[in-house]
Amino acid sequence: MSQTPFLSIVIPCYNEAESIPHLYNEIIATCNSLEKSYEIIFVDDGSTDNTFGAISSLHQQDKRVKLIQFRKNAGKSDALSAGFEAAAGELVVTMDADLQDDPAEIPNLIAKLEEGFDMISGWKKKRKDPLSKRIPSKVWNGMTTAMTGMHLHDYNCGLKIYRSEVIKSIRVFGELHRYLPVLADLQGFRVGELAVNHRPRQFGKTKFGISRFTNGFFDLLTVVFIHKYTKQPLHLFGLLGLISSVLGGGITLYLILMRIFKSSYLSNRPLLFIGVMLLIIGVQFISLGLLGEMITRTSSTTDKKSIRQTLGL
Repeated sequence: MSQTPFLSIVIPCYNEAESIPHLYNEIIATCNSLEKSYEIIFVDDGSTDNTFGAISSLHQQDKRVKLIQFRKNAGKSDALSAGFEAAAGELVVTMDADLQDDPAEIPNLIAKLEEGFDMISGWKKKRKDPLSKRIPSKVWNGMTTAMTGMHLHDYNCGLKIYRSEVIKSIRVFGELHRYLPVLADLQGFRVGELAVNHRPRQFGKTKFGISRFTNGFFDLLTVVFIHKYTKQPLHLFGLLGLISSVLGGGITLYLILMRIFKSSYLSNRPLLFIGVMLLIIGVQFISLGLLGEMITRTSSTTDKKSIRQTLGL
């Protein structure tokens, strides 16, 4: 195997000990047929079962298997970010460890990428999940399209392929792994989509929870904000502050004129309190925008992941 692999496969995993050996066998069967060098990077996201032991055994027999182990569960975004930092391949494939993503799709993803794209996102066209997952997914995919202007059927499919420059350019944090195609598109990369085979879960249980509904919405707002206002937050907060200040000022001026020319009493009028409140809110929004501008220009961010140990890296 060459020192720099052609393909890196990044696999976040959390309590997937039973799936790991089966997934490994499928991956090497597919990748060996490509006749290209490759590496498999498992990121153990603080598993409490024998996931670490299963991957360690594979590493002992195959040095192309590499491992990053977190001290505690940090989430899929941090796991992908750590895998991206470690990946050395010209192309990088991501997939989930639960066997629902089919490694046999890797050659198809590579072929689609070679059509002139920088990233290909999988589309679980025939999704083998319960309605409780499929319906919310359709809602969020439609909302993402409406709010970002992209046109993909499935933003959150775990099976994706990237050129190396893509993963080195986008920063994944929080729970923004759901919107990796959007983040790549915002950087100017060419993003495509490919229908892929999706399989039912064989082992373990889904990590899907009710919190994904609210988290997904807030993450989408984060992506939109990053796109439009991350470098100029005053454009957003200043506009809101200006609107609030104009409304509050207009109400206050109207009441002042009423007091001067019609001798109306203001102490018992709720409109007075609304006008003052809008003025205060307007000043606060503008101040928040100015603070955001200052932070944007002076802050530098560093990611500190709680990595317990690595193997092969």
